[in-house]
Amino acid sequence: MKKEKKTHALLFLLLLQFTLARQSDYAPYFYDNGPSSTNGNMALFSISEDTPVGTQIYILNGTDPEGDPVRYGLTFEKGSKEYFRVEPKSGNVTLIQELDREKQGEISLLVSITDGRNKVVETVRVFVTDANDEPPEFQNLPFIIDIPEDTTPGSSIYRVQAVDKDMGSGGSVSYYLQTSPFAKFTIDGHSGILRVKPGETLDYETTPTHFVTVVAKDGGGKYKGKHQVLTSTATITVNVIDAQDMPPCFVGTPYFGYVYEVSVPGSEIFTVYAKDGDQGNPNPIHYSIMNGSDGVFNINSTSGCITLTTYPSLLRNELYEIIVKASEVGPNEQPSDDYDITTVTVRVVDLNNHPPTFYGENGQQSKFEVTMYEHPPAGEILRGFKITVNDSDQGANAKFKLRLVGPSRVLRVVPQTVLNEAQVTIIVEDTSGIDYEKGPTLSFKLLAVEIDTPERFSATADIVINLLDTNDNIPKFTSEYYIARVPENSPGGSSVATVTANDPDSGPWGEVKYTIYGSGSDLFAIHPSSGVISTQPWTSLDAEVRSKYNFYVKAEDSEGKYSLAEVFITVLDMNDHSPEFDDKLLEKTMIIGIPVRVEAVDDDAESPNNVIQYSIMTADPDNAFDINADTGEIKLKPYIKSMEIVQNITKQKDCKWSLVVQARDRGSPSFSTTAVVNIDITEATPLKGPMAAFLMKSRDNPMKALGMVTVIISMLVGVTVLISTAMYMRNSKSNRIMPARRIIRRRPRDQQPWTFKMPGITFNHPADKFAIGDPERSPHRNTGNPRPKPPPPSAPSLPPPPPSNTRPRERPQAVPTISGALASKGSKKAKSSRRKEGNISSALVSELKMKLEQKIIESNQGYY
Repeated sequence: MKKEKKTHALLFLLLLQFTLARQSDYAPYFYDNGPSSTNGNMALFSISEDTPVGTQIYILNGTDPEGDPVRYGLTFEKGSKEYFRVEPKSGNVTLIQELDREKQGEISLLVSITDGRNKVVETVRVFVTDANDEPPEFQNLPFIIDIPEDTTPGSSIYRVQAVDKDMGSGGSVSYYLQTSPFAKFTIDGHSGILRVKPGETLDYETTPTHFVTVVAKDGGGKYKGKHQVLTSTATITVNVIDAQDMPPCFVGTPYFGYVYEVSVPGSEIFTVYAKDGDQGNPNPIHYSIMNGSDGVFNINSTSGCITLTTYPSLLRNELYEIIVKASEVGPNEQPSDDYDITTVTVRVVDLNNHPPTFYGENGQQSKFEVTMYEHPPAGEILRGFKITVNDSDQGANAKFKLRLVGPSRVLRVVPQTVLNEAQVTIIVEDTSGIDYEKGPTLSFKLLAVEIDTPERFSATADIVINLLDTNDNIPKFTSEYYIARVPENSPGGSSVATVTANDPDSGPWGEVKYTIYGSGSDLFAIHPSSGVISTQPWTSLDAEVRSKYNFYVKAEDSEGKYSLAEVFITVLDMNDHSPEFDDKLLEKTMIIGIPVRVEAVDDDAESPNNVIQYSIMTADPDNAFDINADTGEIKLKPYIKSMEIVQNITKQKDCKWSLVVQARDRGSPSFSTTAVVNIDITEATPLKGPMAAFLMKSRDNPMKALGMVTVIISMLVGVTVLISTAMYMRNSKSNRIMPARRIIRRRPRDQQPWTFKMPGITFNHPADKFAIGDPERSPHRNTGNPRPKPPPPSAPSLPPPPPSNTRPRERPQAVPTISGALASKGSKKAKSSRRKEGNISSALVSELKMKLEQKIIESNQGYY
């Protein structure tokens, strides 16, 4: 029971506490930290218009009396732009749109705070402060001013105005003009009043319009943390109004007029023109003649037209200079004192109404003709022409030029410039151009063309020259040399070549006669008229005797003028010889592995007639040989490598095989010949060393081997002489010549004397003869028992070696030499010195001897 009572009491207390708590629930509220604070309820908060978007600008800050967590809110009036956003929990307020004080300087918004049960909403105003972001703006654009050109310097002519929407110094405006070296205006920096610069005047005639650039500048201010000054520019157009301060002026001077022979009274001569110097407000112009007209010219006072008052035939002068005056007409319609004077030059001229005309002996003529020989000398005058040219006009109208049109620089006309009338002379300039062979007639056009007249009248005459021929050319061959080819054995009188020479002269001078001469021309003849070259009737050309001929041909006209050409004749080889072997029966000896060669000769002169191909017609045994078709080398089939194989193929003991070889040339038609080749098959004696290799290579040329042996012996003798000379020169430095001594030492029994072995003369084996001799020139082998091989001849015995101070252990040398010693009388020390010197010399000679002997021994080993 007690426990239940305690439980009920506890529940009652909790219920009582909850009821009391419900009765004390208070609303949250903002802290009011004043307008200068950055946290609170944003009341009277100020923000600069240049604050970047995204910047945290404020922190809404409040509390709940019960300590419950609060959340913040921020809203704007319906239809207004939202510039801020708040984070509900932290109360951080962020700028989300750019501010512009000039458009909206105050922002109204609702801020709220709530603890979840109670919500408090307050209306606050945020002020946007100014930044210097607006440049000055000019008012009443564009600026166009009209002022008289006689405006007094220093006078004010206009006021410009610019407004800056910024506040403070950034909203104040000052003015200045962009500098110019020709500036005629100035401006007040504060008021913007534009004036004519003191000391400067305006001139409509020089500059009717001025363009002035004015700059408006604010007082500067902060923008995004930096000091900034903004400016604006505008152009002021100043139009200068002309004033009457300039006299009239003639335009287009100097003036020239002309009176022609066809003019009549009242004809217009010239019209002058003047304009008022004050173009902005010009006055009318009045024209008058002051002097020089002589009563024969008049002028229209309004238009300025000068006219003729009489006939040209009554004029007494060819030149008139008329003084004309141009005056302004004032308000009273009378000429004023402002005027200008000019001179009009009038010339009386002839009318260009006559063209140039050519005349001959019989009057006016348009064609002139002459006959002459070709090639007159340069500079000669063609006197057959009688030509006169005339222009009936006067002065410049009668001036004209003459020129010839035709073959370039052949003829020249004199004079080239004519006034009124002249005799025409034609001169030869290029004699080579007057050539009958180029054409029997030369044609030119003689032109007369006026020079300084607008009409440029002209006249034309034909110049015809008929030429007579002379013998001025030599016969010329069509080529400097002629090349011909003729087959050998052609019958006598056969045509070889045709030469051609041309003489462009006419008649007998153009007829050409041909002759032939020179080395090799005796076998040929030439037709005197046609130029056909042929062989002599008794001639038969043979390429094997002579295949090349060259000689000269001569072309001559009737007066002996001639030219030469060279003729080259090649006799073409014909296949008229068959290949020939030295003998119909050829004896050859073949060592297995080494080919033998057969050779045939074709006496034809050229390829392919003398190119031979070899082939095997028949062979016994068959299929044992191959032959090189180009060289004629015969060799055994690859499978025949030893005498045992040969013995198995044939039963003959001497192993002599035969075959028939054909030699055929490559001519057309082709010729051939055959020969029987007997080949003695043998095997090479195995030789070793370099000398053996040399003998194998020179087996077909024994004289080569003999020459090599001679060279070796000569080298040995030369080396011996050099060594002896060296010893003599060394010992000659001594004061006394010792007697030469020769000590003959016996050769040790176990050492064989040095001998030079010549190649063998007789052989124990049939193949031995191929190792050292010429197999083609060797006699037939003796089929009987071989004779014993005689020893090779021995070289002469070497002389004994010189005395030596060598020790007993040293090997005695066996190379021949002659030694001498130079010594002087002296003490034992001197003798000891000489002995020491002798030992050195002996050691040097011994070393040379050893090297020489070793070389000779190596050479001899090749013969064993």
